Amino acid sequence: MQKSESKAGLMDNHQKRNLTFLTMGMIFMLSGIEYAVILPTIWRYLQILEAPPYFLGLGLAAFSLSGLLTGPLFGLWSDRSRTTKSTILFSNIFEIVGNFLYFIGYSKWLLLCSRLVAGIGAGVGSSIFSFLTRSTRSEERAGIFAAMMACRQAGLLIGPAFNLFLRLCDFKLGPFAVNKYTSPGIFMCLLWVLAQFVILVAFWDAPLVRSEDGAVMMEMKQEEEEEEEEVPLVGSDEELVHTYRAVSSDQIETSTFSETQPWRGASNPIKDFSISREFLREEVVVLLTAQFITLFNQTALETMVTPLTQRYFSFGELANSLMYSLCGVEVILGFFFVRWLSGKVADRVVLAAGLVICCSSCIWCLIFLCKPQGGYEWELTAFIIGVFLQLLGLPFVAVSQVSLFSKVTAEKTQGFSQGVRRSVGGLATILGPLWAGGLTNNLYLMLGMMLTLLIMITVMTMLSYEQLLEPREVQSAQSSDSGS
Repeated sequence: MQKSESKAGLMDNHQKRNLTFLTMGMIFMLSGIEYAVILPTIWRYLQILEAPPYFLGLGLAAFSLSGLLTGPLFGLWSDRSRTTKSTILFSNIFEIVGNFLYFIGYSKWLLLCSRLVAGIGAGVGSSIFSFLTRSTRSEERAGIFAAMMACRQAGLLIGPAFNLFLRLCDFKLGPFAVNKYTSPGIFMCLLWVLAQFVILVAFWDAPLVRSEDGAVMMEMKQEEEEEEEEVPLVGSDEELVHTYRAVSSDQIETSTFSETQPWRGASNPIKDFSISREFLREEVVVLLTAQFITLFNQTALETMVTPLTQRYFSFGELANSLMYSLCGVEVILGFFFVRWLSGKVADRVVLAAGLVICCSSCIWCLIFLCKPQGGYEWELTAFIIGVFLQLLGLPFVAVSQVSLFSKVTAEKTQGFSQGVRRSVGGLATILGPLWAGGLTNNLYLMLGMMLTLLIMITVMTMLSYEQLLEPREVQSAQSSDSGS
């Protein structure tokens, strides 16, 4: 009877874990939808509010800037409290308020403020990645990260479909006008409000699944060893239920399946934390550099693509929308391919493969796109191949560097570390469009710099290849070398 109750408890924990992951996937999807419904209308919206052209750049940069600044703070909060649910609920308030301000939109300054406020909520991504790190085994982590990133890409695909009916809105909501420019704000405001209720009922800070002997895996372990010993699964308030070893720490910490006190009795997670010791290590510098260069190049290419298609191929809104949709499908398929591949090969192999693909794409674009020749059909084919290669390499680099970063940084301060990583990426998303925006007529310079950055990070990765492993794998390799 006791064994069946224990197994039922484990199954319940497994269901909670799945629901929690689905909820986080929903959050990533909503962030993609928000980007997709706001971006197509914000420029015309600003023009109606008599904003100068540079306000478009300010509005887009404001969102990234506030997320860049708040990411480490949200991560630090989750590290101290060891809770993620409350952090997400709090951050979503900024998304709700920011999008409502976007809906009101009385002036260009209020619109700018709205994106700044909404960006604060986006900073909670560091807490989510921290939670995923603490609640997944190292061998499954890359696959989980790939699925979450694919959810955001799915949101980017779904978003334009919502614009089909949002553009038809033309009515009053009290003193506020609901039209194709203001409707994305109130629409996203309502979606984030609904997300709050979903998070309340379908997100649990516990149980956690550890790298070596996690909660869900305990079910399998118990079935194999139930004749030898019986492991208590649900304890009282006085007892600690399950112990585990942190992936990147030598300390033994404790975890309980209690939702209200999942980390009761744990020591201060940042007591012995040193920024220089954590972030100036060779492997961490390489991964942060990969994060910056990947997003810098990606946003630079996104900025370049529309003017390029207009100049060479006379693409209109419909053709560009179709192109972006096909690109989104490729990226989603790429993330799921990397999810499968990560179970077969090490993260550093995936990272190296992605960098090689990205370098190949940049070289192709330098040769065939800077001075296109051979007629319309060949120019279009060369463009498609270049974009295809760039998007093919993106999931490889994005997933592997996030997964590796979670393994080479201390788990006890994972929230702050993920916040720093996302801040580095946020800086890249600000600088990338600024770099490309002024060089759309000088592709040799723009693409040449991108290729230089890619070659640099590829060389760095090769030189640090032996260090791009989880600490326990490094120790195992060193032990085997000394033994031989």
